[in-house]
Amino acid sequence: MTVDSKEPSSKEVSVEDESNSPVDTGLKNSSSEKNFSVKKLSPAEIIKTFEEAQQNKGLPEIYVGDTVRVGVRISEGNKERVQPYEGVVIAKRHGGINQTITVRRIFQGIGVERIFLVHSPQVASIKVERRGKVRRAKLFYLRERVGKATRVKQRFDR
Repeated sequence: MTVDSKEPSSKEVSVEDESNSPVDTGLKNSSSEKNFSVKKLSPAEIIKTFEEAQQNKGLPEIYVGDTVRVGVRISEGNKERVQPYEGVVIAKRHGGINQTITVRRIFQGIGVERIFLVHSPQVASIKVERRGKVRRAKLFYLRERVGKATRVKQRFDR
């Protein structure tokens, strides 16, 4: 007596060969066919492997206080170009594929901040121009400062 009324195909292997019970399970038996192992991944492991595959490799170590040049991809019509955006990293948030940096620069006397998703396809490159010596994790106090007061001391040991 079989579970399925149809005949087993070449992919299905019946258990009749190894055991005396005539039950067709429809499952592959790894000992009779080529040995391959199918590892059952949990949903968290699947997400983790996908996120690792999507992350940009070869990014420099970015710290708060560094002056960075971020190459941003801009598409105008059917053309695509990379525009550099240079400024001081005033904040880092999150981790892994969701990591963001907030970059502040002064443009025509006005402070402009942009938040970049580090592993985004819109970010073509990140280059550290200068290491900054700071004692805080967030440099939001730079928002109230103007002119030379916004300078950050340079660090030479990293």
